[in-house]
Amino acid sequence: MTTPTDTLVPFAVAIERYEPLMGLETHVELGTRTKMFCGCITTFGAEPNSQVCPVCLGLPGSLPVVNRMAIEYAIRIGLALNCSIATWCRFARKNYFYPDMPKNFQISQYDEPLCTDGWLDIQVEGATIRVGIERVHLEEDTGKSLHVGGATGRIHGADYSLVDYNRAGIPLVEIVTKPIEGTGANAPEVARIYVTELRDLLRSLRVSDVRMEEGSLRCDVNTSLSPRGSGVWGTRTETKNVNSLRSVERAVRFEIERQAAVLDAGGRVILQTRHFHEDAGTTTSGRSKEEAQDYRYFPEPDLVPVAPSREWVEQVRAELPELPAARWTRLQAEWALSEGDMTALRNAGAFEKVAETVAAGASPSDARKWWLGELARRANEAGTDLAGLSIKPAEVARVAELVVQGALNDQLARQVLDRVLAGEGTPDEVVAARGLAVVSDEGALTAAVEAAIAANPDVAAKIRDGKLAAAGVLVGAVMKATRGKADGTRVRELILEHLT
Repeated sequence: MTTPTDTLVPFAVAIERYEPLMGLETHVELGTRTKMFCGCITTFGAEPNSQVCPVCLGLPGSLPVVNRMAIEYAIRIGLALNCSIATWCRFARKNYFYPDMPKNFQISQYDEPLCTDGWLDIQVEGATIRVGIERVHLEEDTGKSLHVGGATGRIHGADYSLVDYNRAGIPLVEIVTKPIEGTGANAPEVARIYVTELRDLLRSLRVSDVRMEEGSLRCDVNTSLSPRGSGVWGTRTETKNVNSLRSVERAVRFEIERQAAVLDAGGRVILQTRHFHEDAGTTTSGRSKEEAQDYRYFPEPDLVPVAPSREWVEQVRAELPELPAARWTRLQAEWALSEGDMTALRNAGAFEKVAETVAAGASPSDARKWWLGELARRANEAGTDLAGLSIKPAEVARVAELVVQGALNDQLARQVLDRVLAGEGTPDEVVAARGLAVVSDEGALTAAVEAAIAANPDVAAKIRDGKLAAAGVLVGAVMKATRGKADGTRVRELILEHLT
C-alpha cells in the first residue's frame, strides 16, 4: 500500500505511536589506486570505459587476483571499529543480472566476512550511544549506469541508457550495523551522527577520501516501525545510495512518517528498496527487496581463502593513526575548551578547519573566532558549508597573525577575508594591493585625534570632566576619518593623553 506525501503522519505523532528500528549499510570505496581483483587504476572522473581490462569486464578466461592493500585497509577499518578479525575467510559469488555487472555476478563476502562484531560510540545530545557493527566485508563495486533523457535521470522515462565500467571492480568495503533500537525521536539524528562519525574515522585511517558527492561513501538506510508496546518489529524498507549526511537524516525521518501513515491506514509496509529524492526529501518505491537466497551465493572458485596472520593483524593495529575520539579528547584539553564548545565546533562543521588553522600557527581562540564568526556567516550567506568556502586554514591563520602583530584590526581583517574569498590572492597580497594595513604612523594618528577633538568640543569637555566613556565617540570619529585603518586601542590612548 502506498501513501501520498500529503497524508504523512507528522513526525511527533508517529514517534508517539511507533518505535523506530534502524540499520545502516555504508559502502566505502577504498583508495587503493588499483581495483579489487585486477591492476586497473581508479582515477575518479576519467573518460568512460578507459580504466577497464578483461578481468573487471568479466571476459572469458580472465581470472581475479586479490588486492593485498584492500585486505589491509579492511583490517584497519575493522580494528578501528573494535571488530574481531577472522583468521580465515573467503569470497563468494553474489549472482544477479544487471547491465552494470558485466560478469552477471559480484565477488563479495557472504557468510564468512573479514571483520565481525564491533562497535562505534557516538554522542547524541550529551549521551553516548553505542552502535553495534555486525560485519565489515570486502567486495567489488559495480559499474555506473547513465540514463539519458527523461526528467528524473532514472531508467523510467529515459530514451536510452549507457554504462561506464570504470567503477566496476573498485575495492568496496561494506560496513553493516546491528539493529539500532531505543532511539525514539532521535532516530534521524542518530543516523546522521553515526555516518558523520564513521566518515571521520575512515578519513583518519586514510583508507578512502570518503567524498559522498563523488560516490566514494554511500549509505543504505533500513527503517522499520513497531507499534509501541507490541514488541513486534515491522517490515523494513531499504533506502538506497543516500549521498549526503543531511539526506541520511531526512530519509529516516520521511520513512518514519510514511510508514506510520501506511500502518495507521490499515495498510502493510512492503519489503522493498526505495530511492531518496534530494530535492523533495522524499522516497519512492524501487523494487521488491531480495533476500540472500535470491542471490544464490556460493564460494568463489577462482580465489583462494584469505587467512591474515596474527602477526600481520597486530602490525596493522600498531600502525593505526590517532583515532578521532582520542584526538577529540586530546585537543579539547590542549585548547582548554568545554564539551559544549567542542560540540559547537562539530555541529558547525568547523572542527577540522579550526584544527588545521591552529596547526598553521593560530591560537585556538583566534581560530574559533574566525571560523565560527565571520566565516560561518559568509558560508551561510553563500548557502554552503565551511568546507565550501574558498579559503585555506593557513590563510585564516595568517589573517589572525596579522591582527596579533597589529598590522590589521578586526574591521580590516574582515575586509581581507572578503577579498581572499573573492579570489584576489593571499592575505598579504590583498593587504598590499588594497592598502588595508593599520595606520601606525604616530604623526598621522595624532593629527587625526586632534582633528576629532577640535570637531567635537562638547565631547572633549565631558572627557576632561572625567567622563571617560565619552572617548568612544572620538575613537569612532578617528576610525571613520582613517577608513577603519587606525588602531583603536592606540587612538583611545592618544585621546586620553590629550584630554586628561
